[in-house]
Amino acid sequence: MSEHGKHIVVIHRWRDRHAHYEEYVDHRAHRVTYVTTELALDSVPGAAAAARTVPATDDLDAVWRAVTELRTHFGVPERVVALNEGDLDTAALVRERLGCAGQTSGPLARFRDKLTMNQVTAEAGIPAPAFADAPDEAAVLAFAENHGWPVVVKPRRGTASRGVVRLDSEADLPLLRTSPPEPRLVQQFCADPIFHIDGLWTGEELGPWRASRYVNTCVDFTQGEALGSVEVDDHELLTPLGEFTSRVARALGPEPWVFHLEAFVGTSADGSPSIQFLEAGYRVGGAEIPFVWREVHGIDLARAAADVQLGRRPELPVPEVWRTGGWLLVPSPVPAPCRVTAWELPEPPTPDEGPYTLVVPAVGQVVPRVGGYEHVGARFRFRGGSSGDVEKAILRTAAQFRLECVPERGARVACGLDR
Repeated sequence: MSEHGKHIVVIHRWRDRHAHYEEYVDHRAHRVTYVTTELALDSVPGAAAAARTVPATDDLDAVWRAVTELRTHFGVPERVVALNEGDLDTAALVRERLGCAGQTSGPLARFRDKLTMNQVTAEAGIPAPAFADAPDEAAVLAFAENHGWPVVVKPRRGTASRGVVRLDSEADLPLLRTSPPEPRLVQQFCADPIFHIDGLWTGEELGPWRASRYVNTCVDFTQGEALGSVEVDDHELLTPLGEFTSRVARALGPEPWVFHLEAFVGTSADGSPSIQFLEAGYRVGGAEIPFVWREVHGIDLARAAADVQLGRRPELPVPEVWRTGGWLLVPSPVPAPCRVTAWELPEPPTPDEGPYTLVVPAVGQVVPRVGGYEHVGARFRFRGGSSGDVEKAILRTAAQFRLECVPERGARVACGLDR
C-alpha cells in the first residue's frame, strides 16, 4: 500500500459509522470507490472517488455490475474490502472474477460454511456439541435418534441467527419447511450460557481480546426479545477462555484475522469451566461491538479487519487496564417496516446506571426491513467499573424503556421490555 493511485473497492452496507474507512485508507492517495445501498449512502466518506448503489450488497449480480462500471472509470481494483459478514461471500467471488489479491471462496469456507467450520475445529480436538450435515428431514431425524432431542438446525451460511430452529421432538420436523430450502447443519442442543469472544489473532498469538456474556440469546432476539451483552471481568474464567480462544483461532486461521467467536460456557462436575465451540466469524462482531471497542477501550477492530483485507499486518494496542463495556438491542414492537410514534426512557439515578449512548429512531422515522442488528427498535451502549455494574444498567434500561410503533396496517402497538 505504499505506492500511490491504487483502485480499492469497498463493499459497504452500514448506515452508522461502524467503520472509519477514511482512517484506514488514504482517499487522496488512492482511488477508493464504494458499492453500497441507498440506506448506507450517507455514511460513505465524502472523499470517496465514486459510489454506486445496489439493491443489496449480498446481491452478487448487482455488485458485479457496479464493480464492472467502476473498473471502466478507475481501473482494475487491486483490493476489495468488505467488513460485514453478510458481504464476505460477495467480496470473495468478486476477487475471484477480478483476479485480485485477497481472500477467495475456498479459504473463506471455514468461516462461512458452518459444517466446514465445525469439521476443522473438531479435527483440532476442540470440544463442541455433536453436529452433522442436515440435507433433509430424514438426516435430522437420524441425528436426533442417535444423539437425542432437542436439536438445533441452522443454515450453514446464515448470519444473525437467521433461520435457526430448535426441534424438541420428531413432531417438530415440519418446522423445517417454513423457510426456503438451503444447506443446513444439525447440532445437539446445549443449554449452557452463550458467550462471545472478540479480538485479533496476530497469526502467532492473541492480540487484544474481550469475552462477553449474552443477556438473553440471539435466537430470542429474532423472536422479539431484547438482546444484551456484558463484558466479563472474572479472571478465573478469562484464563481458560483465553486458552480456548487461542486454540480456535489457530485452528481456523493460522494467519492474522479479526474474530467474533461464540462458545457455550458451563460448569464441569469438578466446578471448573466447561467451554464448547459454537461458531466463529471472520470479522468484527456485530451489534454495538465495534462502537464499544472504540469508545470504551480505544481500539478500532474494524481497522485491523481492513488491514488484513488490504494485505497489511494488523497492529492494535493492548490497554494496560480494561474498562468494562456492554450493549443492549431492542427489537421493534411490530415487524419492520414500521413507524416510531413514541418512546420513553426515564433518567437513571446516576449517569453510570444508564447508557452512555443511545440510538433511538426519532418519532416519525421508519424502522426499515433490512435484517441484522443495526436497523432495530433501539440500540444502547454502556460502560462501568465492573461486569455487575454494567449488567445492572442493561437490565434497568431493558425494564424501563418503552417504544411505540405503527405497523403498515395502521394498528398501534407498544413494546415494553419488562415482559
